[in-house]
Amino acid sequence: MNIIRFIFLSPDEARLRAGWRLLLQIVLMIAIMLMIEIPLALFPKGANNLLLAGQISMVIGTTVSVYIARRWLDKRSFASLGLQISRRTWTDILVGFLITFPMMGLIFLLEWTLGWLTLDGFAWQFDPWSVALRETFVFFILFVLVAWNEELLSRGYHLQTLESGLNTFWAVFISSAVFGLLHLGNPHATWASVLGILLAGVFLAYGYLATRQLWLPMGLHLGWNFFEGVGFGFPVSGLDISPLTRITVSGPELWTGGAFGPEAGLIVLPGLALGTALIWWYSRKLRVVSR
Repeated sequence: MNIIRFIFLSPDEARLRAGWRLLLQIVLMIAIMLMIEIPLALFPKGANNLLLAGQISMVIGTTVSVYIARRWLDKRSFASLGLQISRRTWTDILVGFLITFPMMGLIFLLEWTLGWLTLDGFAWQFDPWSVALRETFVFFILFVLVAWNEELLSRGYHLQTLESGLNTFWAVFISSAVFGLLHLGNPHATWASVLGILLAGVFLAYGYLATRQLWLPMGLHLGWNFFEGVGFGFPVSGLDISPLTRITVSGPELWTGGAFGPEAGLIVLPGLALGTALIWWYSRKLRVVSR
């Protein structure tokens, strides 16, 4: 009996160990997603519609499974994951979103300066304004769903559950490694892209640790995808979207990331360094204001 308790139950309180709670949340998430795949198959066909349908499925599966796991397995409130609403909520989201603009701008500028990137034009030179605006709106909504889904799962439930069972260092590393591996099925993914997204996961985890709320990393995630893809025209984790800026990247894949995008190349490192410095600056401002 004592051995069973040791294997399954936390020694500190009457709940399952962190690893079992993570496993049950994942199983529950997959089950919920499978149950809603059939009605979502009724979505009108088309690449963008399929992306939206897939994200809606993932958002429902992730949100419901994390809520149930947090409430009844962790015996904590859903909001305690870092979802408390306060006067700072929208500021965190907006600041996170804006931080990624200079990050992606720096990557764009470096590739253009080095002759690895050619500017072909802008969306309205190829399609009517109405089409460009509609595509921009669709991808903004898509990336809002992606940010909620992936941050709630990776920096929310995964990181924080691991932190309760291990420590902050290993929680950040393991959750970021899983975050990278989850993108291995994306088009043009390589082990270099997994490593790059692992580093992006550490960057996003820093946004969480700096505020102990998920709003800043959600803003960072939204802005990263939006400015990388729609704003500056790079592939977003291997996905080709409808960008406002049309570019051709021809530099060495080791640096540019090739068809996967900057996350799979060394060019992402200066962007991550700049973003990390901006998060540090913002967190210092928060500490000064709170005194």
